[in-house]
Amino acid sequence: MRTKLKITEGIFPMPVLMVATYNDDGSVNVMNAAWGTMQERNTVVLNLTESHKTVKNIKARGAFTVSIADADHVIEADYFGVVSGNNTNDKFARSGLTACKAETVDAPVINEFPLCLECEFVVYQNNEYGCGVIGKVINVTADEKVMVDGKIDMSLVNAISFDPYTHGYYKVTERIGEAFKDGLKLK
Repeated sequence: MRTKLKITEGIFPMPVLMVATYNDDGSVNVMNAAWGTMQERNTVVLNLTESHKTVKNIKARGAFTVSIADADHVIEADYFGVVSGNNTNDKFARSGLTACKAETVDAPVINEFPLCLECEFVVYQNNEYGCGVIGKVINVTADEKVMVDGKIDMSLVNAISFDPYTHGYYKVTERIGEAFKDGLKLK
């Protein structure tokens, strides 16, 4: 038997993405965006309305970064989702986190988040199927603390995901299989 649920953004897990930009005055702005994914290997899609300060900044600067939120910074990540950059000018400063300039684009990298995609703005789309920012990934960086033998160890990233049904955050930490290999056992 199955239970009928309310229709919502019901794919779980949803990523908790930290989208960072520079404001007009050069200060850092960050927002929490759960509605985002990779469209292709080097293309990021973020479902964001134009009312977000972040979208205005992306259009003005032509760049943004996307970091994967981690369990160590769930409070800051949630804060970036509940406080608007349109209303709070020093939003990033209040978080206590730090940033540096991205290597390849005109956007900040949040130092405390372990994995970051540096993106060039491609286009903003708004049609009957949704709206959002599309960006081309130019560079990807990872904190050395999540690297093992020259490769990223996702269990060390300690990424969090969003549960749209109960509005909870969950850790994504344990590797349980080998993609493109385990299924071959059924051949």
